[in-house]
Amino acid sequence: MSRNPELDRVVAWNLARTRRHFFRDCGVGVGKMALASMLLQAQGKARASDAASANPSPFPTPADPLAPRPPHFAPRAKRVIFLFMAGAPSQLDLFDNKPELTRHDGKPIPPEVVKDQRYAFIRPDASLMSSRYRFARHGESGAELSEMLPNLAKVADEIAIVKSLHTDQFNHAPAQIFLNTGSPFPGRPCIGAWSVYGLGSESTDLPGFVVLSSGSGLSGGAALWSSGFLPTSYQGVPFRSKGDPILDVASPSGVDRKFDRDSLDLIRDLNRQHLGAVGDPEIATRISSYEMAFRMQASAPELMDLSGETAATLALYGAEPDQPSFALNCLVARRLVERGVRFVNLFHEGWDHHSDVAGGLKGSCGQTDRGAAALVMDLKQRGLLDDTLIVWGGEFGRTPMVESNAALGRSMGRDHHPQAFTMWLAGGGIKGGQTIGRTDDLGFHVVEDAVHIHDLQATLLHLLGMDHTRLTFKSQGRQFRLTDVSGEVVTKLLA
Repeated sequence: MSRNPELDRVVAWNLARTRRHFFRDCGVGVGKMALASMLLQAQGKARASDAASANPSPFPTPADPLAPRPPHFAPRAKRVIFLFMAGAPSQLDLFDNKPELTRHDGKPIPPEVVKDQRYAFIRPDASLMSSRYRFARHGESGAELSEMLPNLAKVADEIAIVKSLHTDQFNHAPAQIFLNTGSPFPGRPCIGAWSVYGLGSESTDLPGFVVLSSGSGLSGGAALWSSGFLPTSYQGVPFRSKGDPILDVASPSGVDRKFDRDSLDLIRDLNRQHLGAVGDPEIATRISSYEMAFRMQASAPELMDLSGETAATLALYGAEPDQPSFALNCLVARRLVERGVRFVNLFHEGWDHHSDVAGGLKGSCGQTDRGAAALVMDLKQRGLLDDTLIVWGGEFGRTPMVESNAALGRSMGRDHHPQAFTMWLAGGGIKGGQTIGRTDDLGFHVVEDAVHIHDLQATLLHLLGMDHTRLTFKSQGRQFRLTDVSGEVVTKLLA
C-alpha cells in the first residue's frame, strides 16, 4: 500500500476491472467500431467492383497486367521507338528548304502572313531569316535534306518525311505534354502507356515501356511518360545509360537470390491478402512491380552488357560503352525491342535555339544524326524494321523570322512556331521514300495535307493494330482516349 489513499483506491478499482466489465460498459462503442470496420471493408470492395464495371476493358484483365493482348486488327508494327527531340528542331534549317527566305532574307515578313499571330519572344513583324545551310536531294526518292543530316541522307528512301505537322500549343511544357499525351495538361496517359495498356508487352523480364534520356532537361518532365489515370503498371520506366539501368534493383552485399525470393514471396502473399480485402488495383501493380524487379536482377545487367556487340555495330552508331550519349541510347533501344519491349521513348533535349540557330543545330545534329540513322540501318539488317515503328521529331517548329534580343543576349535565333513543323517516320508499316505535306513559300503556314498532333497519334495506334476511338478508359465519369475527340489516320503514310 502507498501513502496515498486516493491512489490506492484508483489502483484497486482498475485491478477489479475485467473484460466482462469492459464489454458491459462499452459494448455500444465496440459495436460501433466493429460495424464501422465492416462497412469500410464493404465500401472498399464496392469501389473496386464499381471501378471494374465502369472500365470494361476490350481485353480480359490478366493476372499479369503486362501480358500480351490481341489488337483490334492485324498490326503493321509490333513495337515503337519514339526519338523525341525536345526543344523543337528548326524544320526550316533541316527539312523544309525555302528559296524565298533566301531571296527575302532580312526583310520584314508581310503583315497579312502574321495577322493575329502570337509569339513567345519576338514581335510578329520581325525580319525573315534564311537557312545558313545548303540543301540537297538524296536517294531515289529525292528527299531534300540539309547538310546537317549527312547520315539520315543515307537512309532517305527508308523514311517518310511529314512537313505539315501543326499543334495547338506554342510553349515547350504544354506542347511536349500535348504531343505525348494528347492534352496540354499533366495527368493524362502518354502514348507509350496507352500502347502497353492496349497490347501488353512481349517481354517477361523487362518493363513494357522504357524511357531513355540524353541532353539537358525536359520542360514537360515526368508527365511525358506518365500513365495518368491508367494503372501505374503502364507508366514508362526511366533507365540510366550507365551502370545499373535502375537504381536499387541489384541485391545488397550478403543477400543471395534465395533470400530475395523468399522475401518477395512473403510480400506477395501479404499484398494478395490486402488486394482481396480492399480490391485496389494499385496493389496488383505493386505485386507485378516487385516480380519484375526480381527478374530484372538478371535481365538488366545482360541488357546493358555490350560485350556481345561487334566493333562494326558500335562504330555504326558511334557509341562507346559506359559513355552515356544519344547514340548509346539508340543502341540500347534496339536491344530493348529485340527483347520484346513494346514502347521505347528516347528523349534528347537541347533543340531550343533562340539564339545562334545555325551553331546550335550543328551541335544537336552532331549528337543525334548518326545514332538515329544507324538505328534505321541496324533494325533493317536484323529484319526488325518491318515491324518496328520509328518516329523522330519535336513538340513544334521554329519561325521563319529571326529572333534577336540584346537584353536576353540573343541573336540569329528562331522563336517557337506551332503552325508548321516537320517529323519523319520509318519502318512498322510506313511507306518510306516519300515526303508528305507542304508549307507556303515562307514556311509559315501548312498549305497541303495538314497533319494535326491527334492525327499523328491516331496513326501510331493504327499501325499497332488499335483503333484510337475504341482504345478508351473511363475516368471521372467519362471515357477518355489519347486523341480526345479528334484525330484521323494519315493514310498517305501507310505502306
